[in-house]
This record gives sequence, structure tokens and C-alpha cells, in this order.
Amino acid sequence: MRDYKSLSHTRWDCKYHIVFIPKKRQKVIFGAIRKHLGDVFHELARRQGIVIEEGHLMKDHVHMCLSIPPKLAVSHVVGYMKGKSAISIARNFKGKQRNFTGESFWARGYFVSTIGLDEEMVRAYIQNQEEQDCHRDQLKFGV
Repeated sequence: MRDYKSLSHTRWDCKYHIVFIPKKRQKVIFGAIRKHLGDVFHELARRQGIVIEEGHLMKDHVHMCLSIPPKLAVSHVVGYMKGKSAISIARNFKGKQRNFTGESFWARGYFVSTIGLDEEMVRAYIQNQEEQDCHRDQLKFGV
């Protein structure tokens, strides 16, 4: 039987596969920024009562499998995580302390898909994404 979570009057299991990218799909998620983003995403999720079931930070995009309570809208969660993480990057890596008007790290929009009974397949896809990207790049360049 599935592991359902509970709110006061609700039993739920709401999981989403979410993908978003930096502006212009720049390959900027590596090194210190990658480590920092991992910590930031986990802290932001904890604050909202969200569980990051699986996640992988690629150089030019982010994959996450999130368990989001039904009282929260997916668009609100993604906006919150992208907005707060962009502010954190501006503070820690760009030397900005205030006045974030016009500051943006992430591109507009995101991809989301609900995960039903095929959760294991989606988790395996997220875990193996980097290997698949490397293989596809090698095929493109004929290496």
C-alpha cells in the first residue's frame, strides 16, 4: 500500500515532476552555486512543508520530484522556490544586498507533470538524466 500523508481532514499523495531553467538556458549551475542551490532548495522546501523526493541540478536546468501538500498551489511553490533562490544567489554570488528589482536568475515558466503510479520510472529518469544528456551530447558531436 502507498504511503499517504495526512492533513487534518485529508489523506493525500501529491507528487510532481518539475523542471526549470536559468535565463537563456545558460550553463551556470556548477561548483559553488550548485552546492548552494541544493542547500537553499532543501531549506525552502522544509519551510513550506514540501518534501524533495528526488532532485538533480544539471548545468543548465533543474529536475525535482516534489511532494506538495494539496493546500499549496504548484505555481505558488515553484514561484516561491525560484524567487527566493534567485535572491539568495544575488546576495551570495553577485554582491547584492537589497533592491532586487530587475534581478532574475531563472527564466520565466517551468515544466510540471503529476506523478501517479509511475513514480519509480520518473525517479529513475531524474537520477539518470546526466548520463543521458552526456550520451546525447556525444552523439551530436560524433565523439
